[in-house]
Formats: sequence, C-alpha cells, structure tokens
Amino acid sequence: MVGNWSTYRELLLPALSGRRRAVETELRQAIRDGRLVTGTRLPSSRDLAEQLDVARGTVTAAYAQLVGEGYLTAKRGSGTVVTAAGGWPADSRPLPDPVVRWRYDLHPRVPALSAFPRAEWVAAYRAGLAGLSDDELGYPPPAGYPPLRAELSDYLGRVRAVVSEPEAVMFTNGSAQGLALFARTLLEEGHTSIAVEHPCHSGVLDMLRSHGLAVVTVPVDDRGIRVDLLAASGCRAVHVTAAHQFPLGVVLHPERRHELVAWARACDGLVIEDDYDAEHRYDRPAVGALQALDPDHVVYQGSSSKVLVPGLRLGWMVVPEPLREKMIRRKRYEDMGSDVVHQAAFAHLLRTGGYDRHLRRTRALYRKRRDALLEALAAELPSWEPVGVAAGLHVVVRLPPGTDDLAVQERAAHRGVNVMALARYSQVPMWPGLVLGFASLSPDRLREAVRELR
Repeated sequence: MVGNWSTYRELLLPALSGRRRAVETELRQAIRDGRLVTGTRLPSSRDLAEQLDVARGTVTAAYAQLVGEGYLTAKRGSGTVVTAAGGWPADSRPLPDPVVRWRYDLHPRVPALSAFPRAEWVAAYRAGLAGLSDDELGYPPPAGYPPLRAELSDYLGRVRAVVSEPEAVMFTNGSAQGLALFARTLLEEGHTSIAVEHPCHSGVLDMLRSHGLAVVTVPVDDRGIRVDLLAASGCRAVHVTAAHQFPLGVVLHPERRHELVAWARACDGLVIEDDYDAEHRYDRPAVGALQALDPDHVVYQGSSSKVLVPGLRLGWMVVPEPLREKMIRRKRYEDMGSDVVHQAAFAHLLRTGGYDRHLRRTRALYRKRRDALLEALAAELPSWEPVGVAAGLHVVVRLPPGTDDLAVQERAAHRGVNVMALARYSQVPMWPGLVLGFASLSPDRLREAVRELR
C-alpha cells in the first residue's frame, strides 16, 4: 500500500520548517504515535526529498537509520515499508498497555470524550464534597450514597419509565461491576447458565464466563431476541439490550417484550436489561425500559459511560427485592462501597439539571455526526446498507454478499482506519457487516474516513 504523498508533506513539513529537525526524528515519531501505520509504503528517497525540500542524502540516511532500529524494512523492488517487526530503541519506554492512535477511529466503544463537561463536573465535585458531613466521609453504604440513590430513582423513572424506589437502586463501579455482581448472585441462586443475544458484545460473554456461568447464545432478528428459542435453551436467566440491541441496533418488538416477560414468569427466571445507550434516540423518544413491565423479574442496569465518559465508572442497577440483600452483601465484600465523593458530585449534577443539559447537547452533536456518516456512506459506498434504528453511538452496515468483513477490517487498519467487523461479535457466521462508531469524530473527519474506506 502506497501512502498519499501529499500526506507526508503535511505530516513532516511543519515540524521541519524553522528548526529543520531531522527527517529521521519526525518519521520515527509518526510511526510511534500511529500516524504512519504498519504496512504503509513510504515514497522513494528522491520523491520525499523533493516534497520536503531537503537533500536526498538526508532522507536516505533517515531511512537507513530507521531500518536499523526496526521501524522500517527495505527490500529491493518493494520499497521502504513501515513495520512492527523490530524492537524500539533502547531509550524508548513503551507504555505497559500502549494505545494505538488511529488516523480515523470508528470503534463504537466511547462517546465524544472531548465533549465531557469538565467545568460542570468540577463545580459538581466541589459542591458534592462541600455537602458531605464528616461522618459521610467514612466507609460509604455498599449500595451507594443515599441521596444519589434517590436522585437516580427519580431520574430513571422520569427518563426511562423505570419502576423503582431508592432502596432498589444500587450504585456500582461501572456496568461491568454490576454484571459481575449479578453473575455471582445467579450462581448463589443455583443457576449454572445464562442466555445472551447473538450477536452481542464479546465483553459480556467473557465477563459471564469468567464467573463460572455457561453461556448460551440466542439469535436476534429484526424484532429482537427470539424468545421461542430462548424458551428452548434450558436457561432461566438472560442478558438483553432491549432498547437498542448491540450491535445490530434493533429495538425489541412490543410483542417480544411481553413474550420475554411471560417467559421469565413461567420459569421463575430473571432478565438483566442492559440499557447502555437508550438516552440517545434521534428520530423519536426512546422506548421505555422493559423493567417497567415486570420489576420483580427484570434487573435494570445502566451507566453514565455513553453520556459522560467511561473513566468516571458511574454505574447503577435497579434490583428486585428477592435479590437485593444478596447483591448488596456481595458489593460490600468486593470493595466496601464506591467513592462517596464521586457519588455526591453525580447526585449534584442530577439534582441541578446538569446531566440533562449535557445529554441534550450531546444528543444534538451525535445526531449531526450520525447524519454525516450516513450521507457519506450513501454518496461514497451506496452498496453498503445501514441497518437498525436512529439511536446510539454506532451504525451497522451490511456489506455486499460474499464480502469478507474481517478482511475489510484488516485492510482498513492498514490505512489507519479502525472499524469492527460484525464477525467479531458473532459466534456463528451471519451476513457480512461493519460496526461503525461515529461519536468521536467530527462530520468532516467522518466524511474523510468514509472516503478512505472507499
């Protein structure tokens, strides 16, 4: 793959002008931070020297040095290529868990981190801390700071139609801890297996299996999870994303919602409803929470990760009374309760309307970005068919029949574009597709990314 030569001028010339830093230094840094990705073929030394207005010997020497350090490989007839085969220089100190910096990151994992309301959060943190008594700075209640549980109960009832009381709300360190607590409580209740939607997030599968539960996958169609096949699975617990299925983006049909609740009642089963991004619906109000149909058989789970940022680790659950004491006890044994100052800050943000204001701002932001992505796909790649409803922070596209979506993901990565093949979320083969996150890129950057994919 040959890079766009104008890119190298834009990449290196600003740093070289003025102080005329070595080409070698700038190329090395571009490879390290991901602007030049593995597999990129560089221009010839003559062409790059002309672009940068430096002596050809300067470029030749830089290429030779970086080949020696393992950043590049050079073969006669094949040119000079960026490689990850060599080790870093002795004075380099790579991070224990390095982060790849993509040219265009369309992974669906995070919201627009730059949109986080830092000033409002700092103000809420100060106000929350100032409002805590000396006694409240001791070990917190394992189920959560009581004023926050009350605020969450009110918010969830108002925004998601969740039926709850403050005593039913548990605060967790993100949704991951909530799922782990639920899994261990299932084992204590005598469950040995749990059903999950197919396809689904691989992290859910790994989490449930890591706690000793056998996982049974149940297919999803355009109406949501197949409850008839769930009933035949032998499981008495199921994990669902009813409001916006991940990754396919479909909404659980009203008939299926009632069928699912009827199944749980008939087998004395449990549904854990992962409401991971339901606040982001762009064409109409989001469907209410499944939990409202049967609060005794549905455990509701949510977090602020898709509204604020994942790094805050703000999660919550609404737990039916029969499981409540066991899950609170497990929370106590696991971490003695979550950070009370963060909880007080979040309670202040909810109480003063800051959370709602931020959600309104980001909903408008994401709608523009989603529209830009869809418009670019229609113009540049009309054979790629978007599926799912206008919601969430990702779009699923169905690729033409016979396409290898894993190969598309790999080829895109070589061009610095991070996309996820639908096959990554599938345990058995299904139609080829890509899962494209749009939250972290501006409309212009999304259009550029689609042109690169084309």
